[in-house]
Amino acid sequence: MNKQSVDHDVDIVVTNLQPMPAPTFDLVIRHARAATASDTFDTDIGIRDGRIVMLGADLPAGAREIDAGGRVVTPGGVDAHCHLDQPMAPPVRMADDFDTGTRAAACGGTTTVIPFAAQEKGQSLRAAVADYHHRAEGRAHVDYAFHLIVSDPTPQVLLHELPELIREGYTSFKIYMTYDDLKLDDGQILDVLAVAREHGAMAMIHAENADCIEWLTRRLEAAGRTAPRFHAHARPMLVEREATHRAISLAELVDVPILIVHVSGREAVEQIRWARAHGLKVYAETCPQYLFLTAADLGIDDSYHGAKCVCSPPPRDRQNQDVIWAGLDDGLFTVFSSDHAPFRYDAPEGKKPGGEEVAFRHIPNGIPGIETRLPLLYSEGVLAGRMTLGRFVELTATNPAKAYGLHPRKGTIAVGSDADLVIWDEREFVLDNSMLHHAVDYTPYAGQTLRAWPGMTLARGDVVWDGRSFHPRQGRGRFLACSTPSLMPRATPR
Repeated sequence: MNKQSVDHDVDIVVTNLQPMPAPTFDLVIRHARAATASDTFDTDIGIRDGRIVMLGADLPAGAREIDAGGRVVTPGGVDAHCHLDQPMAPPVRMADDFDTGTRAAACGGTTTVIPFAAQEKGQSLRAAVADYHHRAEGRAHVDYAFHLIVSDPTPQVLLHELPELIREGYTSFKIYMTYDDLKLDDGQILDVLAVAREHGAMAMIHAENADCIEWLTRRLEAAGRTAPRFHAHARPMLVEREATHRAISLAELVDVPILIVHVSGREAVEQIRWARAHGLKVYAETCPQYLFLTAADLGIDDSYHGAKCVCSPPPRDRQNQDVIWAGLDDGLFTVFSSDHAPFRYDAPEGKKPGGEEVAFRHIPNGIPGIETRLPLLYSEGVLAGRMTLGRFVELTATNPAKAYGLHPRKGTIAVGSDADLVIWDEREFVLDNSMLHHAVDYTPYAGQTLRAWPGMTLARGDVVWDGRSFHPRQGRGRFLACSTPSLMPRATPR
């Protein structure tokens, strides 16, 4: 599939050299302005066998060289919350699989993705993992790990499968408090959190009160209010606030850290700040939709176009955007993820199930964002002066790698780390879906003026995106077994 690239005048020079004797490095990146979570420094970067082996000025020649020309070089992004080829009930199907999804990730500067192996009720967790490996094998262009989704915590899962999978490198899992086919009750959540505590796993929680949502939805439907915009009416901030408070309380009871995902606004933020002030280990994630979209994007009338922006929790308003920006800057948020959930808008397997415009209850939840996550935050966070470059790296690469047991192999620029790198092109342009490489027929961020895009992306030392063209190699991406998350303290035995 041919796609337009971002129009720019960057001249990154790649030179093939034939030095004698044999070169010290496979590749040297010259004149990099390298940025990590803690520092920014000028350096050459020496790479051998896909890893960084030396940092310093005037490094010896490499077999190949790239002149970054003083441009900013950051670690490749780690998108720790995205959905690729996740099983769905027919006729719905995700637009991106591990081929197209990791292609888009690479072109947007992300070199590691962590999607979800989702257990169906009545299915073993191991069967879900085996199925997801089958979906990923030989398709990914960048490295990947798996989170688990625990939807049926049977004694077999709790006593055997989940502990064994944690030991095998699946050290994080997601718990839902909403969606009928995924949600757990409080007792089940406590059981799963107890496993996380005992085995040192990271529990991620989707915090929305399912009963409140269902009650509101039925009332809206009875009144004939079923257009996409009413999705936000069925999920007001209080249902996120209550569930966030309850998730924190359950985690406090078990004495285990948790990470609240896709936090949307002030009321959930207040609960997390309260928990932090009381010494609880509560981490938080947010996503681009809560910075760049509002409830108005779901529609100001009963038009169906708002289905493009139906996600949960829904976008809020400008004041809540300000709250999220403040939390990104001051350290409230640990992770910034895309929550990429790709469904085509004008398709019977997507936002129009069976080819019909359906009531908001039946619109597949989720929006695309795996390729635009980093450029949006770099443009409106770093270049707009809302956050430092180091904070950008921390949120998009270092902390996700730490939270899910991949650091320091991923998420930093350091000797011994994988040579996953982004050379940034800072230039203003207007985003259009034709520039993107996902398999979705829209982007909710179309028309947004951006100030930066990756001018080059390297994954383990290979150029996968050169600013104009994607360099595909299906199967190049490797599965990564994760260690115990390094953000977490070790629980003391009871």
